[in-house]
Amino acid sequence: MISDFPVLFPVVSWGMNQSFDTLFPLRKGRTHEVCGPAAPAFACALAGQARMRVLWITEHWQSAQINPTGFGEYCPPDRVLTASVKDQTDGLASTEEALRSGAVGLVVIELTKPLTLLAGRRLQLAAETGQSTGLCIIPDGMGSHAAETRWRCSPVFASGDSTLTRWEIIKNKSGTLSGWDVKWDAKTHRVSVVSKVAQQ
Repeated sequence: MISDFPVLFPVVSWGMNQSFDTLFPLRKGRTHEVCGPAAPAFACALAGQARMRVLWITEHWQSAQINPTGFGEYCPPDRVLTASVKDQTDGLASTEEALRSGAVGLVVIELTKPLTLLAGRRLQLAAETGQSTGLCIIPDGMGSHAAETRWRCSPVFASGDSTLTRWEIIKNKSGTLSGWDVKWDAKTHRVSVVSKVAQQ
């Protein structure tokens, strides 16, 4: 797994400064959360930069389903497995089993209801056992106390660059809260942090 890469521009942050490369790719053996309109792109970038096989779990009734060919910019589609489940209970059971097995590096689940503390802890234990990474895509304001980190990801429309997004870490069990404007580089398969100066 690739876990270290150079930050290309100065970090934009608040509070105590914590470097981006200590937080992304996400810490393995843990379950994390992401929300916001650019959350799926965050998951794709994680899979692409860390070069992990992915299991992506959604409930069957959701109108928007992930298409592995859409990962082409981030990673080969044959590294992506999708699963459609009956409901969130089945999805959590599948996520827990996949994390515990360690058969894939990243398990992504799209959640529509809040996680109980017990369910969140079960996911953490499963990820720790399998040394895999769990990522829950959640609606805004619906995080679990058990999550290692929580991120909010949104497009930066004012920049004039449609590929620029704002990644904010809004929960961090092992550090401070920060925010960065980032871009995905499809050639190098890395996320680069973009300074305010570079955007002007």
